[in-house]
Amino acid sequence: MNRSAQAYITGTASFLPNAPVANDDIEGVLGMIAGKPSRARRIVLRNNGIRSRHYAIDPATGAPTHTNAQLTAEAVRGLAGAHFSPEQIDCLVTGTSRPDQLMPNHGVMVHGELRIPACEVVATAGICVSGITALKYAWMSVLSGQAANAVATGSELASLGLHARNFEAESAHRVAELEANPEIAFEKDFLRWMLSDGAGAFLVQGAPRPDGLSLRIDWIDILSQADSMETCMYAGAEKLADGSLKGWQTCSPAEWSSRSIFSVKQDVRLLNEAIAYQTIGKSLQAAIRQRDLKAAEIDWFLPHMSSEYFRRPMADCMAAVGFPLGEDKWFTNLHDKGNTGSASIYIMVDELLRSGRLAAGDRLLCFVPESGRFTGSLMHLTAVDHA
Repeated sequence: MNRSAQAYITGTASFLPNAPVANDDIEGVLGMIAGKPSRARRIVLRNNGIRSRHYAIDPATGAPTHTNAQLTAEAVRGLAGAHFSPEQIDCLVTGTSRPDQLMPNHGVMVHGELRIPACEVVATAGICVSGITALKYAWMSVLSGQAANAVATGSELASLGLHARNFEAESAHRVAELEANPEIAFEKDFLRWMLSDGAGAFLVQGAPRPDGLSLRIDWIDILSQADSMETCMYAGAEKLADGSLKGWQTCSPAEWSSRSIFSVKQDVRLLNEAIAYQTIGKSLQAAIRQRDLKAAEIDWFLPHMSSEYFRRPMADCMAAVGFPLGEDKWFTNLHDKGNTGSASIYIMVDELLRSGRLAAGDRLLCFVPESGRFTGSLMHLTAVDHA
């Protein structure tokens, strides 16, 4: 690799399906489990701060309006402009937590939707961090000279897995339990009010765009804590008493429906206990030590937050490890774009870049955590003009 080489985000785009859905309209789109309104909904929404989000579901019929691959392809098409066309893509890298199928991978399905010429295609797996791992592959491909350009994406189609129809078999199977607690387990119901749909895409090239601002990618760090942390967020499995996972292939087909094996679940107790230090705290400590990262040198902090509930714990943790950042430097669009998982950082960067608030020389620190087994990622960007 040429140590003097640089790579830049020269184009950004995002795609959010259908009209925004307000809090009071969610159950009209996702449905009510066992025909009863959720008692957790108002509590969760009050804490997460999300006021509207987007779902790839027709509210009148409950039918999907897009696949995950289609959402992603729409975001990629949004990169088209005077200086670039998707037909020119050299390397396409996609990240998502919920592809449309187990096989083939999400990337080749997006390639098929785009119907562009043959190119290198890679898909990265994971949860929220899958979007940043896709970007890191794209960045390294351009840096190393293996690709003339690369497009990275993050996308989520959470709503189809959150629809009430997915829990009907479990509701019928666990009648006695539901009589005592007329909901599915909170670990599942909790996420129905947290997740939504969307996609974002970045174009990465070896030189800044000829007009306007580009974002130089200075570094991307990704740090997993799975050596010491048990699973917190998962799907396609059941968490056992000892903290291990029983995967879907060792469950019977009857259990797949009766226990909602494929629904997304989260250990909320473990999340609250560990998310701040295990993701932002440890990641910052490493970056301060290895990158000489200083809070005073950051102009914008873009955190992917699943909920406003975690803003204060994050800020307190950052201050505790010697990296205090005033709220005036924080930028998030959680309130009106929702929690779009691996797509969130793409959608945030796209909105900030288009807002006109960035100036050449501004330094951005982006943070993406995931609670799967607690991974934190930090990305440092510098805004540069065409000169």
